[in-house]
Amino acid sequence: MATVEKPCVTQASSKTKPRKSSESEGVPGFTSKSRMKNAKVASPEKAGAYKERPSKDTQFKKFYERGDFPIALENDKKGNKIAWKVELDKLDYHFYLPLFFDGLCETEHPHEFFARQGIHDMLEHGGQKVLPVIPQLIIPIKNALNTRNRKVICTTLKVLQHLVVCADMVGEALVPYYRQILPIFNTFKHFNLNSGDGIDYSQQKRENIGDLIQETLEAFERHGGVDAFINIKYMVPTYESCVLN
Repeated sequence: MATVEKPCVTQASSKTKPRKSSESEGVPGFTSKSRMKNAKVASPEKAGAYKERPSKDTQFKKFYERGDFPIALENDKKGNKIAWKVELDKLDYHFYLPLFFDGLCETEHPHEFFARQGIHDMLEHGGQKVLPVIPQLIIPIKNALNTRNRKVICTTLKVLQHLVVCADMVGEALVPYYRQILPIFNTFKHFNLNSGDGIDYSQQKRENIGDLIQETLEAFERHGGVDAFINIKYMVPTYESCVLN
């Protein structure tokens, strides 16, 4: 008697997971579906105003690793400091100062230390050599602030406070560049830690961004001349004058 073969039936794999319906996640706002009855509207995405931006490799790091800077690390009882191999008065500020400002984006040792301390050393001994270099410093300052890295912003704010008092007319020379520098100030001006009854140690270490921004804006107004306040107010509307009041 002939046998009849049964057709082979393949079953769908049970491992495939069902897709989640978009309705459970919500529908995008301001669409026709969002205006339907009992529609669940999805939450808007975060704008990311405070989100850190990754920084590219800096020219400062490239020059340092190549050994092009006349600097070395020196240790003493007070801590680390830079041992300059040439006198600071004889440095070419047009070449070296913008490179050190470019290093403000660095966050790792020793690049961060050499960039920060090198800037302060050069500003302290630069005198009138700093003023002609101001236009070359704006882009490195802007890049450092735009990283939105809390540590980088605090370091940059302290450098700006030193910059405006290092020589005459430097504060006034920065006024035309407020539109490039101050947008981040306006974003982080009220970025303070609410510790309640606790102790905020960042105030002692001068690492509170909101306080540092207020101090920097006041330094800009005091040393920026007659046009400083109106230009600051244009970019940071909530700023109140420390001179007129």
